Amino acid sequence: MKDVFIIYNTCCFYEIVILNYFMNCTDCDMILCSPDGQPIRTTEGYSVNADMALMDVDTEQIRSFIVPGGDISQINNSPLQQYLQDLKKRGILIAAICAGVDLLEDAGILKGIPSTHSMDVDIANGDHVITARANAYVDFAIEVAKELDLFTDAEDLQETIDFWKYFKRAPQV
Repeated sequence: MKDVFIIYNTCCFYEIVILNYFMNCTDCDMILCSPDGQPIRTTEGYSVNADMALMDVDTEQIRSFIVPGGDISQINNSPLQQYLQDLKKRGILIAAICAGVDLLEDAGILKGIPSTHSMDVDIANGDHVITARANAYVDFAIEVAKELDLFTDAEDLQETIDFWKYFKRAPQV
């Protein structure tokens, strides 16, 4: 199953880098998709190659769909909103951070579920939809990884939280 990241010009790449790292370390099958399959330039100034155009992804193979923040005006359109609605109907995990949450709101994905738009929280998880505020990128990565069952056990999860969130050194081996 594929874990799809939608990337677009001006997306905030830092918001998804830790999650991307967690997925890479656990051998997830990640795909970076841009709307047209072309390279993009992030808000941070990085040029990033897309693996393919979003519409070329076999939706039957999607396990999760990740939306970073940024200037979503480039992707906030009817085709992508319908795409997200279809994923939601199938119970696919959808996760968005920062302005990516606005895309989910505009697509009608957040109706009736807890979100950072409906509650004063940094991260919310309900009905296979995770939303986070921009400054909660570590919590976002951990919450998505928990939802995807990427941690081997409770100790692995706690070590990850300690290291990434509380900056504790990894145990010496």
